[in-house]
Amino acid sequence: MSEAAGVLLAGYARALAAWWHSRDQLLQDGILAAALASVSFTPALAANGVALGELAQHRLDGAGMALAVAQALPLVVRRRWPALCLAAVAVAFGLFQLAGYVSTFASCGLFIALYSAGAHTARHRRGLAWSATAGYAALAIALALRDAPERPVDWFTFYFLLAACWGAGGWVRARAAAEAAHRDQSVELAKAAERARIARELHDVVTHHVTAMVVQADATQFVLETAPDRAADGLGAISGTGRQALAELRHLLGVLESADGGGGEQPGAQPSGQGRVPVTGSLSDLVAQISSTGHPAELIEKGQPEPMATGTQLAVYRVVQESLTNAMKHAPGRRTVAEVDYGDGEIRIEVSNDGPVLAAGSFTAGRGLTGLRERVSRCGGEVQAAARPAGGFSVRARMPRIPAQAEP
Repeated sequence: MSEAAGVLLAGYARALAAWWHSRDQLLQDGILAAALASVSFTPALAANGVALGELAQHRLDGAGMALAVAQALPLVVRRRWPALCLAAVAVAFGLFQLAGYVSTFASCGLFIALYSAGAHTARHRRGLAWSATAGYAALAIALALRDAPERPVDWFTFYFLLAACWGAGGWVRARAAAEAAHRDQSVELAKAAERARIARELHDVVTHHVTAMVVQADATQFVLETAPDRAADGLGAISGTGRQALAELRHLLGVLESADGGGGEQPGAQPSGQGRVPVTGSLSDLVAQISSTGHPAELIEKGQPEPMATGTQLAVYRVVQESLTNAMKHAPGRRTVAEVDYGDGEIRIEVSNDGPVLAAGSFTAGRGLTGLRERVSRCGGEVQAAARPAGGFSVRARMPRIPAQAEP
């Protein structure tokens, strides 16, 4: 067979498999039942069946053919109503054996029905298993009373074969349940990670902008008494900060709605990379906003910030934003310098201020710094925050520089 013919046959096989899996279960099982019933009357396979008790004396008549078909056709509902299917096939099998008909391939339907019951029965599994065992015991006793030559070991051997069919179905069911539980757990972990990410973004947005607005409002209240003509500038700064906060909050609400299915994505699918990136400005705009509140801030950038993966770019922005926000809250009016070094393989950030000397042990990392450490660690970096010996505080971060094209 040529390579082209092999590829063509493989393509036909994949197409046939895709068509089969796309069909309704009732149609699939109906085809299986019809195939088993048809094969049962094919001369080459008809006699290859089960002759339990070895009472086979009669050739198939009309009643025998009906019982043979009754061992195959109930398989149509083997997945929809597995207990009913097993009961119907088992009764037909028992009557067929007690009547002493010659073996038929249709008797293999009992094995399929047992496997299906083990794999697809959801409720009363133990009761069904005990009922099937009792039915087999009754059939064995009835065949023994009809002078069947089978020994006790033969009855137990066949019983263990039947139990193995049920056990195989149960194993498949347990494996499918474990895989489903793993998928559900993965989805829950992904949801928890997304909720934590959104919580961090909300903290960064709300803390930074609210702090800036409070500082701007305090400054505006001061100039109302000393320089009323400059109050309009302060009110404009408050308005601009509020609008930027609203824009970022709207974006986060959009991400939440998308995660809940509003965006038309498949359950469990991750939002697109673009939709996950919050609305942020440049570092120079951020520092200018801080300076407009009256807090002296300075930005020093070394190297080229572009191109860079959006996740890394956002982490750099949040480190500087959180550090400046903390400086405004804990060292208002003190000079703060943010230095960002965009190296070829690593990005280094240091934000320091000239605040007062902190007593030993007085610093405790809050939610903001904890979130920063988690964010930067996911980018493969680390964050260090500590008081400066000469006074003030510094936040240092380093992370690998990931090119934009390398981002998943």
